[in-house]
Amino acid sequence: MIRVSGRAWKYGDDVSTDLIMPGKYKFKTIDPSELAKHAMEGIDPEFSKKVREGDIVVAGWNFGCGSSREQAPLALKHAGVGAIIAKSFARIFFRNSINVGLPIVESQNVFDETDEGDILEVDLDEGLVRNLSKNKSFAVKPLPGFLLRILQDGGLVEHFKKRGKFEWG
Repeated sequence: MIRVSGRAWKYGDDVSTDLIMPGKYKFKTIDPSELAKHAMEGIDPEFSKKVREGDIVVAGWNFGCGSSREQAPLALKHAGVGAIIAKSFARIFFRNSINVGLPIVESQNVFDETDEGDILEVDLDEGLVRNLSKNKSFAVKPLPGFLLRILQDGGLVEHFKKRGKFEWG
């Protein structure tokens, strides 16, 4: 079961991987805890100091566009982000998030109905996002079972270690 709840951090459209994890840090370290200190630095320099475990990033269209920088979702995960909800994601960012074990949900409605600081709950098994601050619920397209299993296992590497194989369906 994957259920996450936390405060909403709201960003707009076209948030690139360079804004999420500036390229100047990409090759300085592979330590996820160090990368986390720079999460969202290109758009919100104080983000890593303000975010708390389980908080949820809510964004507009095309979140994670730009380079296929796996460090971007990794930095968000290790900064404490429990999930990302966006109107749409760049495909490579979407899959990189799953691969590192960061829950990700597409919704056309949550962004418009959420203010920064609202308390959200994401239930991936039910395909439901609840805005607890506004007492509203939003059905979201559930992830396929094999992606949920990867997330439950903590990412693609941990999934393979646990199961000894990759599942495709």
